Amino acid sequence: MESIFEILNKNDFNRCNIVTLLKSKSDESKLILDKARAVKLANVGSKVYYRGLIEFSNICLKDCYYCGIRRSNKNTNRYEIDADNILKAAKFAHENRYASIVLQAGERTDNVFVEKVNKLLKEIKKISNGELGITISLGEQSEEVFKRWFDSGAHRFLLRIETSNRELYSKIHPNNNIHNFDKRLEMLQSLQNIGYQTGTGVMVGLPFQTYEDLADDLLYFKKFNIDMVGMGPYIEHTETPLYQHRQKLLPAKERFNLTIKMNAILRIMMKDINIAAATALQSIDPLGREKALKFGANVIMPNITPTIHRKEYQLYENKPCIDEGADDCMGCLEARIGLAGDTVAYGEWGDSKHFFERQKKK
Repeated sequence: MESIFEILNKNDFNRCNIVTLLKSKSDESKLILDKARAVKLANVGSKVYYRGLIEFSNICLKDCYYCGIRRSNKNTNRYEIDADNILKAAKFAHENRYASIVLQAGERTDNVFVEKVNKLLKEIKKISNGELGITISLGEQSEEVFKRWFDSGAHRFLLRIETSNRELYSKIHPNNNIHNFDKRLEMLQSLQNIGYQTGTGVMVGLPFQTYEDLADDLLYFKKFNIDMVGMGPYIEHTETPLYQHRQKLLPAKERFNLTIKMNAILRIMMKDINIAAATALQSIDPLGREKALKFGANVIMPNITPTIHRKEYQLYENKPCIDEGADDCMGCLEARIGLAGDTVAYGEWGDSKHFFERQKKK
């Protein structure tokens, strides 16, 4: 069996290699993290790019078994922020040189929602003089809608698949037409074809998930030639069907460490992509996002959603920063990023280098 050192000196990892890395302990894990840090600095540098996160609605058509805002959860207070307050949050990001924002909401496909997003994109470009980069994370839509939103100003799209394993997907979603594994993957291809910087991600530490599943997730990202990835630890929510399987879970700290290793290994495998430090990491470790940044991630998403609505957008429990305002975390977050040895790239979009290399090869 190959040692961790031998695997890390390879140009490419196979499934067995990745599983060995994921199962590594203490001193061996440090070799992985140190390598990821070196690869990050050599390829994307020490800059961290802000994405001001606006979670503007928790109304969702989906009924995913792991999600706190799933359609069947009757104990969630539904909300939708009006356009004026969304634009106010976008203006805050622009004035504070965040350079980019993320518009995120529960998944909907109705015409009212589609048109609202379309108008918002145009208005955000207008009020920021075209200076705000816009990522959207708004679920499955028709190719026509994806194209409309792209033409109106969105240039990055995050569509998480949560797992690349068809069987596991069926265990964490209902079996019906609006929770279709093949359709989800096809949507990613559509986004890439339209010209979006295309992002996805998975949860780490799900019930029923194996090390082989996680290795396959990383290999899928590479095969698909993804531009950006966000991976966070699975954190259970009491108001979901998956909660009944909590006894099958790894301890939270192990899920945390496994997520850090997944990010680190991905950085080594895909040297120039954007990797987000997931907010869920901070639910387990107060310095969770900073540790992700130190060992591979280069994007962080400060929450600029109006405070009154933050507690209602809980995909998982113990979500951090739900009582803070957009101003509260600015200085603190910058200092914490400094502790990770990085600096905030104010005023820079921080587009994926991988995206531009991929475009050159078309």
